Amino acid sequence: MRTWLQRALWDVVPRDHRESPDALRRRQLVTATFVVIGGVVLGLSLRIQPGSAWFYPATLVLAGVWTVGAFASGPLHLGRIAHAKGDRRPVVAPILLGLGLAAVFAAGGLVVREVPFLEHQVSSVLDHADQGSWPLLVLITAVNGVAEELFFRGAAYAAITRHPVVWTTVAYAVATLATGNVMLSFAAVLLGALVGLQRRASGGILGPILTHVTWSVSMLFALPALFG
Repeated sequence: MRTWLQRALWDVVPRDHRESPDALRRRQLVTATFVVIGGVVLGLSLRIQPGSAWFYPATLVLAGVWTVGAFASGPLHLGRIAHAKGDRRPVVAPILLGLGLAAVFAAGGLVVREVPFLEHQVSSVLDHADQGSWPLLVLITAVNGVAEELFFRGAAYAAITRHPVVWTTVAYAVATLATGNVMLSFAAVLLGALVGLQRRASGGILGPILTHVTWSVSMLFALPALFG
């Protein structure tokens, strides 16, 4: 287990993703612009009344903002992690990490639901799930997870030259603060740190995407059972 976690989260696989100074400055400018736009759209989307027909278009617009910003910033890489038989694309490990993080959050939910203020914060997000179409919610949850990782662990991570794990986690949490929801921001910090370490180790976005989507979809089903 220790070796498995070390390869997935800590051992840095050698790669050369260096960019010219001009390309780096362009990536930084594009990233800064889109993180502001995305934060505004995110805040507006979660302030839409549960059951509103505008919820789905708004969340898809948000995914579009992150995706366009990611690809407009410059090249993105899938990444590889160390393996006994050579470097490989990260697939199984990120999924297991996503399930593990979901289990931690589910356990924490048992405590959170006993605190009225925090319980209300979670319930306000779940209101959209209660009044929405489940197949569409799963699709939108997955699409947004992919889009957020393309941007934050793709474009933003590559735009930061020092301590990118810390600063992309901070940027992700700050963007999430636009929702005004404390619990979403807390989740963003923990998730951001985990996928940030994966990005650092693998040099790419595949691992973070798989972990994020696995965690998000798992929580979509777990939280209503805890807070229903």
